[in-house]
Amino acid sequence: MSYVIVFARRFLTLFKQGDVSCVTKYLNKTIVKKQFIQFVAFFLLSIQLSAQKAPNIIVVLADDVGTGDISKYRSLHTDAIKIETPNIDKLATEGMFFTNAHAPAALCATSRYAIMTGNHNYRSPLPWGVWSGYAESVFTPETMTLGRLMKKADYQTAFIGKWHLGTDFGRHSNPTKPYRTRNKNKIDLDLNIEKIIGGGPMQNGFDYSFTLPSGIQNVPYAVYENDQWFPLRKDSQIGIINKLYMESLGIELDKNQGLGDSKWNPKQIGPLLVNKAVDYISKKAKEDKPFFIYYCSQAVHTPHTPADELNGIKIAGTTPSKHMDMIKELDVQMGMLVQELKKQGVYENTVFIFTSDNGGLHIDGDTWNARHEPSDIYRGCKNDPYEGGSRVPFIVSWPSKIKGNAKTNKPVLGLDISATIAAIAGVKLEENEATDSYNLLPILEQKKKAKTHPFVMLQGGSAKQTMIIENGWKLIIQFDKKDKSDATRTPVALFNLNENVWEHEEFNLINNKRYQRKVNYLLKKYNDTRDGKKPTGYHF
Repeated sequence: MSYVIVFARRFLTLFKQGDVSCVTKYLNKTIVKKQFIQFVAFFLLSIQLSAQKAPNIIVVLADDVGTGDISKYRSLHTDAIKIETPNIDKLATEGMFFTNAHAPAALCATSRYAIMTGNHNYRSPLPWGVWSGYAESVFTPETMTLGRLMKKADYQTAFIGKWHLGTDFGRHSNPTKPYRTRNKNKIDLDLNIEKIIGGGPMQNGFDYSFTLPSGIQNVPYAVYENDQWFPLRKDSQIGIINKLYMESLGIELDKNQGLGDSKWNPKQIGPLLVNKAVDYISKKAKEDKPFFIYYCSQAVHTPHTPADELNGIKIAGTTPSKHMDMIKELDVQMGMLVQELKKQGVYENTVFIFTSDNGGLHIDGDTWNARHEPSDIYRGCKNDPYEGGSRVPFIVSWPSKIKGNAKTNKPVLGLDISATIAAIAGVKLEENEATDSYNLLPILEQKKKAKTHPFVMLQGGSAKQTMIIENGWKLIIQFDKKDKSDATRTPVALFNLNENVWEHEEFNLINNKRYQRKVNYLLKKYNDTRDGKKPTGYHF
């Protein structure tokens, strides 16, 4: 084949120089038809590769999905699979999946801040914050978000799905003054929720936005496209969504009553989001610039309201529980995204990252009776400091670059997405940007001695606990709930995950005198890193 390469290189040189006569003479030297066919194939491939644009990138953040919710992960520990996720499994089979991946925190909003910025949440102005749809954004115009990062790389950027990072809505009495409340029972009828005036995706680096400020579970119960209210029906109005209204739909009100679309129905949101993403891919795949989509699915957060049907596939009532129906819906959503990428001919050159904002849900009812385990073999669930609270699926597919059937147990975090896609897009992060994000590209390329976090720092949930893990040793630290300075920190558990990955309490070594040095060492390392504001990421 070497002679074909030499031949092709010579031809390409003449072709680029525009010397038609020399090109013709050179072609006449081709004696054997087989050689010519090989050459033409090589020439066309060379043209294709030289014209290929930077890869499109899609980051999918599922909501409350644990490793046990994904059959590829669950099958590592049991044959008793209760819910299959064939589309997500295929992404893992065609790419690389990480078996030691964690969300930055065991709770939604704090984790989303870290993923959006590449910074641990303790660097935020609200280190323990859970931001409502009316809360003030913690982002400034200088904050490097995923949107701003990809704009810097000259990508078209889109945010689709649950935001949950604070949003500004004006008042009728003063449209420029943002509305703020943390009173769960207060309804401000002067609130104007027909337009986002600040704090949302479009103010933080995204060209296109189709978003729910608080997801499907909380106020405002409405959808916004490019900051404008998107009525769910032609006769939609702004009204009150309360317990009585939700019960009329056969749905339990998950959080607070408040303002929203008068035709609000969370069963419609999944199909709405995924079809907007499909439409975006269809449109942008034809354009010269690559696109970046941050897709934050509504699945599988409560209230569990699966679509009746999606992409011609029946969803509601097809599994043992509504919770598991939502897992199926999520998988179908992923299948639709991949299907459209393939239809547009860009799948091979698209980086697809799938993960979750925290560990799986605490289960009861039909899910419990079906013996489905969202946390797989791990202790705890969402909001817990145990492995089940933060262990998540983490899958990366890039067919033209990543070898399939790849698996690694190297520790990774959701906030590593920033440095990784920066490296893929060829954009440099400054030292003060995404300070805790690790570039995973060398691992994806399976380079020898590829590095990742030497130790992992995590945040728990509403109980104000943090965790540090090094070489399999995990220390859980309790912060004083009354101490707003976060100065009071007490070690409460020490587990050797190498031998006790289940974190059985009888093997909690915190009071074992033999391990006091380990406790002191990990506590000091955590404190020195956090208080010294030391970066824990690696961009190169």
